[in-house]
Amino acid sequence: MKLAALVTLTLLTAGSAVAEELPQRKPGLWESKSTGTDGETVAKQCVGPGTDQALVGGMAGGACSKMLITRTAAGYAVETECAIGQIKAAGSSVITGDFQTTVRTEGTTKLTGMPGQPGTVERKLLVEAKRLGDCGPGQKPGDIILPDGKVISMPTAKPRQ
Repeated sequence: MKLAALVTLTLLTAGSAVAEELPQRKPGLWESKSTGTDGETVAKQCVGPGTDQALVGGMAGGACSKMLITRTAAGYAVETECAIGQIKAAGSSVITGDFQTTVRTEGTTKLTGMPGQPGTVERKLLVEAKRLGDCGPGQKPGDIILPDGKVISMPTAKPRQ
């Protein structure tokens, strides 16, 4: 996955406790299909209590200066402003779904400071995620399983009491 797509996906799937809070996805194995400018990517993630909070905490903890979530009639609107190294990203997305079986995120991120890009790069991304069932043997919360079978282990947070 290219850097821009990874940055965009991270920003579109992140949330915050600034104004509203996104519901946490039901624990289990989730498959996400991401469709955008760079094509389509499918990945799976083992989600557990605190997995989504760890992503939010990591983004809100330093990379993002603005993370605003607003509840809407249909779901949630999310506005972000983040910096990862020299890359600055401003994003807006709409998140819908029941967070038990499906979550759909549609958004746009404007990136500046991209290596080899003289101006602003706009990325539109649609992420459709569905719960497949329980995590598989040997999978732990936070594990992202790429299409080629490689596993990226993400940090997890403790669930709130």
